[in-house]
Amino acid sequence: MGFVLSDELLGAFAPILVYWVYSGIYVGLSSLESYRLHSKVEEEEKNLVSKSNVVKGVLLQQFIQAIVAILLFTLFEYVVVRLQVTGSDAESSTQQSSILVLAGQCVIAMLVLDTWQYFMHRYMHHNKFLYKHIHSQHHRLVVPYAYGALYNHPIEGLILDTIGGALSFLISGMSPRTSIFFFSFATIKTVDDHCGLCLPGNVFHILFKNNTAYHDVHHQLYGNKFNFSQPFFVMWDRILGTYMPYSLEKRKDGGFEARPTKQVRD
Repeated sequence: MGFVLSDELLGAFAPILVYWVYSGIYVGLSSLESYRLHSKVEEEEKNLVSKSNVVKGVLLQQFIQAIVAILLFTLFEYVVVRLQVTGSDAESSTQQSSILVLAGQCVIAMLVLDTWQYFMHRYMHHNKFLYKHIHSQHHRLVVPYAYGALYNHPIEGLILDTIGGALSFLISGMSPRTSIFFFSFATIKTVDDHCGLCLPGNVFHILFKNNTAYHDVHHQLYGNKFNFSQPFFVMWDRILGTYMPYSLEKRKDGGFEARPTKQVRD
């Protein structure tokens, strides 16, 4: 009999594998200057952190994330077993297999994650201490790239991503097996938002207003107090007046640029 990973272990480590595989694809595509939001020269000149330090920072966050995920899944499994023993979870196995239930859980998880990250992210920008000592680490990447998506201060990674993910998992009621697919998808979406490439036919750009160009605006000085929403929708930016409209324009030297279409006061 072959070795089979449990849903809990896959839920903890599959998103990490997906992160590096998907980022690797964009590394291979980064030479396509005609689709880049910033040139490679800008990337080298503007970014304030070396790529080796970015890799180290991401690996540290993923290590913490994996530990928390394993603890969370262990607690979840313990509670489920206890409920099954008491007979109060008799119908869960049939309900959990429903496609509509699974889809509903994923939508709820997306809304929970977006809400948590918007308000935490925005607060980290407006609190001068938190921005200077924690969130500014992520903004050392003035020109974002794919595998820098999770380059954060460890405290920020814990608060925004790890706790946000835990809340979305618990509130949505999804199982560890469902979480494998949800968090792998969320990881791909986050990487895509930082990839710095506007490729034709990119399904994320077609389906989501919150995309590479949208988040690139936030990383620029003029958009630092706008476009906080991540990783899926832009609803909180629109509702609370932090949405910065922009147009995607061709640069004279090749590639694209996300240009604000009007001045917005904070």
